[in-house]
Amino acid sequence: MTQAAFRYEGRDLEAMAHAPNYHAWIRDEFAGDLLGDVLEVGAGAGSFTDALLAAAPHSLTSIEPSAEMHALLLARHGSNPRVEIGHGTSADVSRAGRRYDAIVYNNVLEHIRDDVDEMRRSFGMLRAGGALLVFSPALPRLMSEFDRRVGHVRRYRRRELGERAEQAGFRVERLHYLDLPGILPWWLFMVVGGGMLNPRNVGLYDSIAVPVVRRLERLVRPPIGRNVLMVARRPA
Repeated sequence: MTQAAFRYEGRDLEAMAHAPNYHAWIRDEFAGDLLGDVLEVGAGAGSFTDALLAAAPHSLTSIEPSAEMHALLLARHGSNPRVEIGHGTSADVSRAGRRYDAIVYNNVLEHIRDDVDEMRRSFGMLRAGGALLVFSPALPRLMSEFDRRVGHVRRYRRRELGERAEQAGFRVERLHYLDLPGILPWWLFMVVGGGMLNPRNVGLYDSIAVPVVRRLERLVRPPIGRNVLMVARRPA
């Protein structure tokens, strides 16, 4: 794949390597659509790639445009025959004419200014009945200096994400917020305090809070949350 002229300076992806419970939570929300040929767009350092592999897809292609992150991704998964690693963007995959059963954007779509165009491209790469799987930061009021430093151009409202997917031609099947309790600490430490993610804090929240929050939100979907998750379908 073409090497994109893209540089990533942030450290959120490295910190999120210390969040295996969070990754498992996201993966399990997508699990029914991870059994075919799967494309992971913006794989970063490859920590969520581990979670995707645990779902045992037929094939997994993980691509990353940043040279810094691609090097980490390659070091982590380059010798794994179950993963095809690419340095580039969805546009590179699209030009190659590849087709997939599912395309995953985990903490990626919020970086892309023209997200509708990006989703239209994914629509064209999916087989009929294929799934667009999105997990992104939510709530514009939680936009922080950290978000801006790592290249986030938005935090989504639930309705906004669904409407943009529909503009791209998708039929939205599931769209809901996750992690209601995470709103307060994010607002205090990241918005008010101007903090940055670090492995220690991420690891503590992941090990202590996430297992409890996940169980509760499985029973009752929260009306609001720190993140938003979507499963959208290309009509058959």
